[in-house]
Amino acid sequence: MWKFSVRRILIMIPQIILLSILIFILAKMMPGDALSGMVDPNVSPERLEELRESLGWNDPWYVQYGDWVGGVVQGDLGQSFRFKMPVSEIVGQRIINTFWLSLATLIFTYLIAIPLGITSGRYNDSLLDQAITSYTYIGFATPLFIFALVMLWVFGFMLGWFPTSGSVSPGLEPGTFEYVMSKIYHLILPAIAMALITTVNTVQYLRSEIIDTKQKDFIITARAKGASESRVYNRHILRNSLLPLAAFFGFEITGLIGGTIFVENIFGYPGMGQLFLESITLRDYSVVTAVTLLFGIAAILGALLSDIILSLVDPRIRIK
Repeated sequence: MWKFSVRRILIMIPQIILLSILIFILAKMMPGDALSGMVDPNVSPERLEELRESLGWNDPWYVQYGDWVGGVVQGDLGQSFRFKMPVSEIVGQRIINTFWLSLATLIFTYLIAIPLGITSGRYNDSLLDQAITSYTYIGFATPLFIFALVMLWVFGFMLGWFPTSGSVSPGLEPGTFEYVMSKIYHLILPAIAMALITTVNTVQYLRSEIIDTKQKDFIITARAKGASESRVYNRHILRNSLLPLAAFFGFEITGLIGGTIFVENIFGYPGMGQLFLESITLRDYSVVTAVTLLFGIAAILGALLSDIILSLVDPRIRIK
């Protein structure tokens, strides 16, 4: 097991290096910079060029990349030209909110998807299965940002059941019970909105696995030996169908990264997704590259974790 984990970690290192190069090059290819359109119009173009030269923005890209990576390795993500503070401090303030939102979304996703997928797969072609399948088809066809807007309008503005912005009520002391409950209260609606759309993939995947497993030879053999239907289903069908969900974990994390960008902006939730779009609008490329790199690393780590979990539950996939 440890050999497999070490091998996967070693494969991950060049992936992160290649990811950092692509992110840096793409950021440099974007039009303008942090000084474009946001300075006093009385400042001469010559002075702007002097500032760019002093900041090293006119150096070759590989020199700038080397300086940037050297800082990242030391924990220095650069300086934000719009927020006037280190990028690491800005990210530190936002990443906690995104983490809790993503965790809550994952919990809601599996709480919804597993019962629906099991029910749909066990009673396939029934009216209940058709209803669940119709829900997944609607989920596939509905853009996340449209669904989130509808959820915000209905449950936030019309019914007033949930707050419409922020991550905590103002004036509460951090660490108190009221503060914690307010944080939970603020993330419930965006987490459910994202989970109801992202869950459709897991429902369909689990349904297909259960239907496919029911037709396997060892299931037919178990029934022929006189095993009860509940034993066949719980000990053989369900157990073997749930194992591949571990491989879906990395995909879920990648989907959450994209989803938080939309959901956090729609719900005014101060997380990494909102910071990402704000930084693009403000041309704060030091923040953009840092956030994109962290999102990419999270996706790679999600795939790594998925492989390790799958190797634990199914040793046959381990590389010898």
